[in-house]
Amino acid sequence: MQLLFNVPPEADGVLLRGFLRRCAVSTELARAVKFHGSGFFADDAPILANRRAAVALIDKLADAVGKNVRESGEQMDPVLRDGITIDHLTYGYHESAPVLNDVSVRFEAGKSYAIVGTSGSGKSTLVNLLMGSSNDYQGSIRFDQRELRSIAAESLYGLVSVVQQNVFIFDDTIRNNITMFRHFDEKLVQQATEKAGLTPLLAERGEDYICGENGSGLSGGERQRISIARCLLRQTPVLLIDEATAALDAATAYSVSAAILAIEGLTRIVVTHRLEEPLLRKYDEILVLKNGEICERGSFNALMARREQFYSLFNVANG
Repeated sequence: MQLLFNVPPEADGVLLRGFLRRCAVSTELARAVKFHGSGFFADDAPILANRRAAVALIDKLADAVGKNVRESGEQMDPVLRDGITIDHLTYGYHESAPVLNDVSVRFEAGKSYAIVGTSGSGKSTLVNLLMGSSNDYQGSIRFDQRELRSIAAESLYGLVSVVQQNVFIFDDTIRNNITMFRHFDEKLVQQATEKAGLTPLLAERGEDYICGENGSGLSGGERQRISIARCLLRQTPVLLIDEATAALDAATAYSVSAAILAIEGLTRIVVTHRLEEPLLRKYDEILVLKNGEICERGSFNALMARREQFYSLFNVANG
């Protein structure tokens, strides 16, 4: 669950709660300094009241997240040498209704994969399981022959970054939302923002622009680009993307996707509804899910030549 925020996972909710509280405190201190220069005054009461309300929500969030974190596991270097292997994976939110049914696939290290299919076919569920969202699956998921269930949460965090449709933005600066209040080399920050398509926003508003509560001062596309920059900055060997460009305009979506696909040595698994031929041709393999099963897989040309499920999806999307 901590991968949703791209913050380090902990063995319980205590340290995560501390991290989120520090973020809340930094936000409120920034507001106080903005309005008063320094120190707290009597009319800071609304600020402190907001912080108390935020802390209560943080406690609930940390408790919920803490329940889903492995308390132990094997350590693993933040390197993917071989790939991710899924064997006979079956999973459902209800035992009688599997969302994924006997899925077997291998994602080779350093390659790029697109996952496509109609709504409800199991695309997002597959990505969530790769994030370690649940251990209650049948079959196996292995990172370099290490079973996912056995990998420590800290090691999984070092292996995988996730970009999803729903983005959490702190009421703080653009830069702090990208770096998540950590220090990074300036060159790395610049590279991540450029690849995420944030350069125009930073040129217009500056990196110290306050994003507003959950990014209320930003458009959906701008929030999504911040999330993408966050993940690129972490430089993990695996990047999972679940409809991350859905909120972007077509030109920006293409630019960001092309930049991600051009990164060498990065294993990219991308759930997408954008069936655009120039982008689809860039993937090493396209997987087509239907009713929780992989019904087709192959290159763009091979799938189009078969004139089956992918062919139909592509023509409907581009009709």
